Amino acid sequence: MRTKENNIEEYAKLIVEVGVNIQQDQYLMITAPIQTAYFARALTQCAYAVGAKKVYVDYVDEELNKVNYMYAPDAAFLEYPEWVAEGKRRLAEKNCAFISISASNPDLLKEIDPTRIATMQKTASMALEPFRRYSQNGDIAWCVASIPTVEWAHKVFPQATSDQDAVDKLWDKIFIATRIYEESPVEAWKAHTKMLEEKTKFLTSKKFTKLHYRAPGTDLYVELPKGHIWQGGGSANKVGTYYVANMPTEEIFTMPYKYGVEGTLASTKPLSYGGNLVDNFVLHFEKGRIVDFSADQGYETLKGLIETDEGSHYLGEVAIVPDDSPVSNTDIIFFNTLFDENASCHFAIGSAYPDTLEGGTKMSKEELEAAGANTSLTHVDFMVGGKNLTIEGVTESGEHLTILKEGNWAI
Repeated sequence: MRTKENNIEEYAKLIVEVGVNIQQDQYLMITAPIQTAYFARALTQCAYAVGAKKVYVDYVDEELNKVNYMYAPDAAFLEYPEWVAEGKRRLAEKNCAFISISASNPDLLKEIDPTRIATMQKTASMALEPFRRYSQNGDIAWCVASIPTVEWAHKVFPQATSDQDAVDKLWDKIFIATRIYEESPVEAWKAHTKMLEEKTKFLTSKKFTKLHYRAPGTDLYVELPKGHIWQGGGSANKVGTYYVANMPTEEIFTMPYKYGVEGTLASTKPLSYGGNLVDNFVLHFEKGRIVDFSADQGYETLKGLIETDEGSHYLGEVAIVPDDSPVSNTDIIFFNTLFDENASCHFAIGSAYPDTLEGGTKMSKEELEAAGANTSLTHVDFMVGGKNLTIEGVTESGEHLTILKEGNWAI
């Protein structure tokens, strides 16, 4: 039986060898919270073991970010370091792989003015747009994964008896969600991604014109653009390297037709965004656009997200996730979008992924818009799935097919 330390090593290996699938003489950049430095070192060691040329690590200090939000002048949030944005773009140009450790404290910025956070988010999005294009087009290998931090672990397990108890409990759930307890996690992931790819091929072959979502508080019609492609599991970057962008991943996703969303959509899990939680929110759509919204918690944060730009008033992703999955079966709310979106069907506010449209990665922004794809500075997933959700698809020939029934696959 593997020890916890052995499992952490297996997890780092999984992210490097399956997540970004590092190749000989390839660059790697890791972005990680400073309290996760030990794991960044483990990732670095794994990367060099499989032939990485150079590993760069960028540590993020959330507490320092909070200090900036509290005391910096308003003008500070209108600037983003050019050398950071340009550095990432140039690394992407060299086929660098990128690992991001997502482990923020969900409540850290709850007392900060949401308009300051929204301004900084928009400024960063604008500065990083040239870099972000590489990942959205699938040109580079990238992976988002998480490990426990004390603050996050206590949010998930408020009854934990100590910091170590909370962290150990969260590690256990992460190991379950990412199949680390399997005899061979790498082989388990290969089998899992193969299953997801089979689902994508089936759904793409059906050529749905629209989807109908029904659940308590939700009655939504979603048109799909002609030539849409369902994606899931992993994908190949521009040089043919197969990678898995999210660890874990249980989703099958594509783009909606920008102007073809009608009805009401209710969230089913909290959204952690910009250091704040948004909970129990409802969005109302007309001709694809969010025309009204409400939230029991985090209304101003949600408002800031929706008002990032014109494109953030529309959807860019529709994702189907079965309720019966390792992530969902942990039976907890992670308060971390990476995990919660893989326990629940979800949508994304903002930009669509060009690789979910035939020829999309070769299209200009204007051509994507003309084909029905949304473009925006942002892309934020939010959860709408659960045991009561049913999704029905309508094909070009008029066939009605139940895709999801009572939260689980019907195909």
